[in-house]
Amino acid sequence: MSTTLFRSGFVGLAAIALLAAAPAAFAETQMYKAALSAASEVPPVDSKATGALTATYDTATRKLTYSVTYTGLSGPASAAHFHGPAAAGANAGVVVPVKGAVTSPIKGEATLTDAQAADLLAGKLYFNIHTAANKGGEIRGQVMK
Repeated sequence: MSTTLFRSGFVGLAAIALLAAAPAAFAETQMYKAALSAASEVPPVDSKATGALTATYDTATRKLTYSVTYTGLSGPASAAHFHGPAAAGANAGVVVPVKGAVTSPIKGEATLTDAQAADLLAGKLYFNIHTAANKGGEIRGQVMK
């Protein structure tokens, strides 16, 4: 009898442990990237600047961690941020501002809302770097999985 109770208790604890770990089992780290160029601006601008964004997104915590490098801007970067929702070739408002310095390399993280996470997954966010000479943006890249 006590062996049966022990086994039942052990099975119950194991089931609870599995249920508690279930959300973590569905968590995923996704990789994203963007190639930043003046030609991708809408409308395109005249600049030889280029850049690259790499990012990871944790689906459990909704944390987006990113790094951006760039070179060749017409002057110092005055602002940088994620815009959306918009497909390539369309403009949209700022949805995730960069906090802190926007000198290369830019490193940061943000916790996305459900809507922002859906836009990220759908490829509807872009990263934009602005300068004094190009207030609307000098280089831009669509953030893709």
